[in-house]
Amino acid sequence: MKKTIGLIAATLFGATVAFVGAAPASAATPPLRFHGAQYDSPGSDTRSNASLNAEWVSLINSGSSGVNLKGYTIRDKAGHVYTFTSNFTIPGKGGRVWIHTGKGTNNAQNRYWGSGNYIWNNTGDTAYLRKPSGAQVDYCTWGNKSGRTWVAC
Repeated sequence: MKKTIGLIAATLFGATVAFVGAAPASAATPPLRFHGAQYDSPGSDTRSNASLNAEWVSLINSGSSGVNLKGYTIRDKAGHVYTFTSNFTIPGKGGRVWIHTGKGTNNAQNRYWGSGNYIWNNTGDTAYLRKPSGAQVDYCTWGNKSGRTWVAC
């Protein structure tokens, strides 16, 4: 009888621990998130516009609806900030946009920071995505990836 009660208690306790240990729904991957970062443009860092634009971060929307990014910001640890200043919708179901460091003409898949300097540190950095309210949506962080120039987020 004691063994049966002990087994039932252990089973119930184990189930409780398994349930408590499960990740809450709020910890799920957000539908709008960073997809990747090319934090070290290939080749020499010449600060040419082509080299600056080979440095980028990308966002993906895996949700079912498009998201208007007007007012959203992307920033790094040093405080550089890119703001989506106009209406720009990233489509749902896998829509993706690249935010390049240099100058260029914005289109449906590419946005341009307009910087004359590199934004992302090759030795490690963090990209933060925030809503217009300032609430953090997602982040992507990396350390020194010797021999690599990009990271999947």
